[in-house]
Amino acid sequence: MTNPYATQQRASLENAPAQHAEGWALIEAARRMDAARVDPEDTDTVLTSIRLNWRIWTIIQAALVDPDCPLPKQIRENLINLSNFIDKRSAQMIANPKSVEKMDVLININRQIGAGLLGNTGDENDNAQQTTAPAPAEPAASGEQPSSKSATTGYSNQEKQQSSINTPLGRSTSTEA
Repeated sequence: MTNPYATQQRASLENAPAQHAEGWALIEAARRMDAARVDPEDTDTVLTSIRLNWRIWTIIQAALVDPDCPLPKQIRENLINLSNFIDKRSAQMIANPKSVEKMDVLININRQIGAGLLGNTGDENDNAQQTTAPAPAEPAASGEQPSSKSATTGYSNQEKQQSSINTPLGRSTSTEA
């Protein structure tokens, strides 16, 4: 008998934009590492979660070094540097799986990048404030245009839309603003 929830999740991922699937993979790897660090004596679970995360980042890294990757050079270089750090930290963890406190940074990186890919750039408190705060109806009386940049990310809505066009793997998800 199959689990209807798992079937629905699988169907959602199969039909989701690549960006959402990548974000989900990073969040899921973070969840598994977080669960594994609860019992540092269970080295098999710790190692399995670290290896899964390392595989995901290896896939991302391979896509980033592809000459056809459409991401801007600076973003690509930053993500490659980040994946190099994850390579080193993963190798340290595999050599000493009982030092689970070293997983904290990997979990945090995955959660942050995964949330960005899923379009969740702020924490829950920021999101609650954004949904309940009224939008300004008119520009400032002094004639200045109100800032359209987000206080959380520093990007305007147009910049957010442009940055969400490509996933870290360089796949286009949408070209419309």
